[in-house]
Amino acid sequence: MSTPDAVLFDLDGTLTDSAPGLISCIRFALDEMGIEHPDEETMRTFLGPPLWVTFRDHFGLDETQVVRAIELYRERYHDTGMFENTVYDGIQDTLEALRDANIRMAIATSKPEYSATRILEHFDLAQYFEFIGADDLEGTRASKTKVIAHVLANTGLDPTTQRLTMVGDRRHDVEGAASHGIDTIGVLWGYGDHEELMSAGAHRIVATPADLTAVLTPRAPQA
Repeated sequence: MSTPDAVLFDLDGTLTDSAPGLISCIRFALDEMGIEHPDEETMRTFLGPPLWVTFRDHFGLDETQVVRAIELYRERYHDTGMFENTVYDGIQDTLEALRDANIRMAIATSKPEYSATRILEHFDLAQYFEFIGADDLEGTRASKTKVIAHVLANTGLDPTTQRLTMVGDRRHDVEGAASHGIDTIGVLWGYGDHEELMSAGAHRIVATPADLTAVLTPRAPQA
């Protein structure tokens, strides 16, 4: 794989392990609405897709209920949940290597921009990214396809003339990137698995951040 001109990174499950905070906030919203929540294994399947998809498709909530569930989720998330979170070991080394190789980097996440920016700044990761592409609080860019379009529009990156790569852990990352003609590297330290990423059409799959560095910067020594 040739060195890309730019890399778009998902956030949850790719740069940081946000599972504890996300799950606790979903549970809070469900408890407040009197909805029984499923077991831990099922809860982990909610990591990655936009919140409205989870509340609508899994719990069968109507539009008004979805709005209320997201309000309750954010009530806990903005004060506490977003910081129940850790950066994956090796991620900062990967970002340093890409910066040293003069590879442009941007975030493409379905999280609201307010949350994504605070998290990246809290963990001192914002410095690596020229643009933080995210949804807004109104949900107008809730799909990964729309988020990536937002990134391209604001960075001038063009997949028809430049080598762009998306890095993410769920099928939504793969499918959103593919809609713009961008290949995806799937990562296995997040919330998806090999089968999900392969079925979605990931171009490559890597097991560790060191492997990711080696793929994106081919001159780097293999770990």
